[in-house]
Amino acid sequence: MDGIGDICRKHNCLFLVDTVASLGAAPIFMDQQNIDILYTGSQKALNAPPGTAPISFNERACQKMFNRKTKPVSYLFDMTHLSNYWGCDGKPARLYHHTGPVSGFFALRESLAILAERGLETSWKKHKEVAAYLYRGLEDLGIKLFIPDRDLRLPSVTTIAIPDGYDWRELLMYIMKNHQMEMTGGLGPSIGMVMRIGLMGYNCEKHNADMALHALADALKNCKKSKA
Repeated sequence: MDGIGDICRKHNCLFLVDTVASLGAAPIFMDQQNIDILYTGSQKALNAPPGTAPISFNERACQKMFNRKTKPVSYLFDMTHLSNYWGCDGKPARLYHHTGPVSGFFALRESLAILAERGLETSWKKHKEVAAYLYRGLEDLGIKLFIPDRDLRLPSVTTIAIPDGYDWRELLMYIMKNHQMEMTGGLGPSIGMVMRIGLMGYNCEKHNADMALHALADALKNCKKSKA
């Protein structure tokens, strides 16, 4: 992320960052990195049930949002309406926007309290150590990491190149059926190129990495490999 926010400031555009799988697992500094809008998901490294999506706007983004001339096509996408619901727009009148998932908010608050007690630096270190452990195990299996540069990898989600000659869908289905474990394929342009392993939050443990490695080794042994 370093430097991208500076470029956005230079060209007078907003910098929005998706930290769904990284907040709590890897260092991210909204102010220092000149991030204007940052959002995440409750169910990943924050370790809360799915259903809530924390989002943050800095002053620069708020000025842009509150001074725009056109309205969104739907109030569902209207952040000014949402900010009023949360009491963030400075207006005394509060309008109805939606019924909030109250139990989800309390669960998220507790998960954040646990993370704060543990310490962000400790969480970052744990995710990095478990990721490194997983990398070594994958390399021992002869599996290539999709991102060659270790410093550019996200510690909470590891992308591996699909082993030559294997059908990635067959590998994933075998692992789900025989090990009750869900790994996923790529997204967008990476579909058919990678498989993804997520170890984050509560699941960020070496014994879970061992389970993933065992499942992969078993799948490689028992799934058909083309001769081409």
